Amino acid sequence: MSAGFFDQAFLDALSVRARENPRRRQNHNLHPNLEAPAQRFFNAIEPGSYVRPHRHLAPGKEETLLMVRGRLGLVFFDESGAITSTYLLSANSQCIGAQIPLGCWHSVVALEAGSVFFEVKDGPYLPITAEEQAPWAPSEGGPAAAEFEQALYARF
Repeated sequence: MSAGFFDQAFLDALSVRARENPRRRQNHNLHPNLEAPAQRFFNAIEPGSYVRPHRHLAPGKEETLLMVRGRLGLVFFDESGAITSTYLLSANSQCIGAQIPLGCWHSVVALEAGSVFFEVKDGPYLPITAEEQAPWAPSEGGPAAAEFEQALYARF
């Protein structure tokens, strides 16, 4: 087994794939499969990627996000969908990452092209359930999603 290294060319290529993806984001998984006990991956996200507010309820699904490059807006909501706090995450700032506790409604917005963060959470991978999707937020790809996303961008 050889070591793996991640350079700027790797980040550039991942960002290109994110820009070409209709969802404007792209993962690069380091875990060998979706059943792995640790889910570790780079997530490239571009402006215009709508991440529907959601929460994680399963034990061990707390998310740890660390910025590698670019800027990311992290938004927390209450049960009714009101924004409770926002954080600007950047590899070159005072706040370089976050630990998102279980049950917290949250979303992110890419504030700069080429943004990449590293995410870690316990495996196995579990798709987000209906109970974990914010009922007060528009579905991805829906007509109201762009307007909702713009309101999040306006917070930064």
